[in-house]
Amino acid sequence: MTDFAWHAIDTGGRERRGHIAAETPDHARAQLEARRLYVVAIDKGEGAPRGPSLGAQLVRRRRRLSTRELTLVTRQFASLVTVIPVEEALRTIQKQTGKATTAVVLGSVHDAVVQGHRLADALATEPQSFPPLYRAMVAAGEASGTLPEILERLADLHERQATVRGKLITALAYPTVLAIVATAVVLGLMLFVVPRIVEQFDISGRQLPLITRIVVGASELLIRFWWIAPLLILIGVFAFARLMADQGRRLRFDTRLLGLPLVGRLLRDLHAARMARTLSRMVESRLPLIEGIAITARTVHNRALRAGSEAMVEDIRGGSSLSAALRRTDLFPPIMVYMAASGEASGRLHEMLERAADYLEREFDMFTATLLALLEPLVIVFMGVIVALIVLSILLPVLQLDTLAGI
Repeated sequence: MTDFAWHAIDTGGRERRGHIAAETPDHARAQLEARRLYVVAIDKGEGAPRGPSLGAQLVRRRRRLSTRELTLVTRQFASLVTVIPVEEALRTIQKQTGKATTAVVLGSVHDAVVQGHRLADALATEPQSFPPLYRAMVAAGEASGTLPEILERLADLHERQATVRGKLITALAYPTVLAIVATAVVLGLMLFVVPRIVEQFDISGRQLPLITRIVVGASELLIRFWWIAPLLILIGVFAFARLMADQGRRLRFDTRLLGLPLVGRLLRDLHAARMARTLSRMVESRLPLIEGIAITARTVHNRALRAGSEAMVEDIRGGSSLSAALRRTDLFPPIMVYMAASGEASGRLHEMLERAADYLEREFDMFTATLLALLEPLVIVFMGVIVALIVLSILLPVLQLDTLAGI
């Protein structure tokens, strides 16, 4: 008999943890399911061999599947398991993939399945590639006999999340590149053009205009003390990281971040859309809401949003409805609260959450498009003013010399 540590959800939606003695993980799972527990994870207990070494963990981290690869594998897997066994489907995808990393990851999962583990437990051998939510939904699909449908929903979920992430990157890419190029042009003028031209003005011995003296002084500072700027940036990053290491200070910073007019709304809408989409898939797959919220909360970087999501778990565990828990956090858009309440009243919660996610993603698209339309001309005007000042500082002495020559 082997000692297994288990993590499960009871019929009341509460998380349960403990140890159980069984011959195999399947036997342990069967015993827990007989006690009306929904099993989330089963691992060998304290008597099991030690986990992989630090070097092995680093190697495993490097062979993590990307979001695109995970989506593609999930879509292929969903199609194959409808006609062939799980073990054969894994082997087929492993053979036809063109990437060594994907083949290694699938090979590890395949070996675990061949050894007799259930698919959800086999996926746990590659936790960097298959997140907890993914494994929980696969476990539900295996238990209910709807694995192909669950895999299709997972593929859809990852595709939508990748689409939103791609839109955000696209929205920020052009202004960022524009600012970098403009900054490089200004630095080039200040470091190489201005000093050469000023040398010619020094020959005349006349006092230069004020704007020219300011630009020349800034150019000399950049030439002599250019190393101070990257040093200050490094010091600032280090100091900021040390300050944010304190959880209380990090929570206050993230709370203020959510209060900013544009950034705060963007963060809230992105989190709300992701949670609505995730909960919709979990409700549709007959998975507990608490597990979906808890898993989603662990992936949120903003501490204020994470604290709000964790508070929702406690509220729902205490008997509150999803819409009431959303309303009490005061962090989610009203449309999501109203949609959740409507879904709970009509018995179509997953459909209403899906609509809320669609609406929030459309709002995000319009918001980023508007922000981009405002940001581009602002960057161009700001850098144009700086370049104009540099050019003016060069032209004014030239015009003075021409005036003197005319006299």
